[in-house]
Amino acid sequence: MTYNLKQALEVLERTPNTINALLLGLSNEWIYNNEGDNTWSAFDVVGHLIHGEKTDWIVRTKIILSDSDSKIFKSFDRFAQFENSKGKTLQELLKEFSKLRAENLKTFKDLQITASQLEMKATHPELGEVRLKELLACWVAHDLAHIAQITRIMAKQYKDEVGPWKAFIPILNT
Repeated sequence: MTYNLKQALEVLERTPNTINALLLGLSNEWIYNNEGDNTWSAFDVVGHLIHGEKTDWIVRTKIILSDSDSKIFKSFDRFAQFENSKGKTLQELLKEFSKLRAENLKTFKDLQITASQLEMKATHPELGEVRLKELLACWVAHDLAHIAQITRIMAKQYKDEVGPWKAFIPILNT
């Protein structure tokens, strides 16, 4: 599938509601349990998504679209959520994520990005040269990957409880 702004928005606009539907009102076991050592809980994933809304997608889009001669991204702290989410509830995080996403999508739409701008480039600290359309496609894939991660984390809470059916549920075996 070729990157398409309109189709990307179809996913980006739905992500907060999808995650809210998955997590709001669930018991702490669903929210705070993870898959084992050095893995994330659903709570951690939401915190990570918030950090991305604050420091990644729109910030980097503006860097690419800028007139600057030095279009270099700052490193993204993939673990910032552990400190940033301390003392917050899941409900607070979900509300913050929804608010930030709505603001970012408004900004994104206001930019009125053209086909030629999608080819503009910047330098990623680890990946090297990247194009705007790659960054924006990554935003969509990142959302979908973390939705899948949340459902995998949740499914694995019953990994040992499903008995022999584990053989028929591939997500439990990853």
